Amino acid sequence: MTDLMVGEVLNRLEKEGLRNNTLVLFMTDHGISHARGKQFLYDEGLHVPLVIAGPGITPGTIRDDVVEHIDIAALSLAAAGIAIPKTMQARNILADQYTPREAVFAARDRCDETVDHMRSVRTKDFKYIRNFLPHRPYLQPCAYKDAKAILIALRESQRAGTLNDVQRLIFREVRPSEELYDLRHDPYEINNLAQDPAFANQLQDLRGRLETWMEETNDLGRKPESPAMYASDMAVYTKRLSGPKFDPAHLKVVQDNIALMKKWAAAGR
Repeated sequence: MTDLMVGEVLNRLEKEGLRNNTLVLFMTDHGISHARGKQFLYDEGLHVPLVIAGPGITPGTIRDDVVEHIDIAALSLAAAGIAIPKTMQARNILADQYTPREAVFAARDRCDETVDHMRSVRTKDFKYIRNFLPHRPYLQPCAYKDAKAILIALRESQRAGTLNDVQRLIFREVRPSEELYDLRHDPYEINNLAQDPAFANQLQDLRGRLETWMEETNDLGRKPESPAMYASDMAVYTKRLSGPKFDPAHLKVVQDNIALMKKWAAAGR
């Protein structure tokens, strides 16, 4: 399906005589869906394809430096001959004078009704994750995600006792405040090294990088969403889900989840 749809676009560009004058970018908005992927800060959720073709791009070139999603904005402006505003954090990764990033950053806050607060920094070799809500489970209730086949299957296997030790990690009821992974030797981010003295220097370095990034970018997620804002957004969200095209059972699950989020917040969890 992907080949078909991309092919339709490329064929039209060819037909209209624009193929050789067009910069084509192929990417996704997140990594694989829903277990430790989408909405988590492991590479499974953050690593997306970025394939670029067009004028000035040598076919078959492979780069292994880390880039950020926002860089697409800067390279698109540059390709169109538009100056990149100095206030932009994005960088033109195709520029002749481009200096590769040493690290990339990511964030996750509330998604739908489910409140979370995580930040990460990744270099080529290490990943650091800060969990600001460590007393919450990894698999917090979320009506949207909990209806996915992968999570239904995982929970069935958990109840049946058929998961191995690694597979059961996602069902932990609490999280460490900090996670550190050696991506060269542990690409699936299983062995948390945050408490390992041998990696104290890497932990301190990445912790500092993240704190600097949050300060310099004026990370608006440093302060949690207020109860009033959450209540206001949830009123709008549930009103939309009350429409005739939505399943009332789904709305009920969302409402129950909202009540749980408020209960946990009131308890300081």
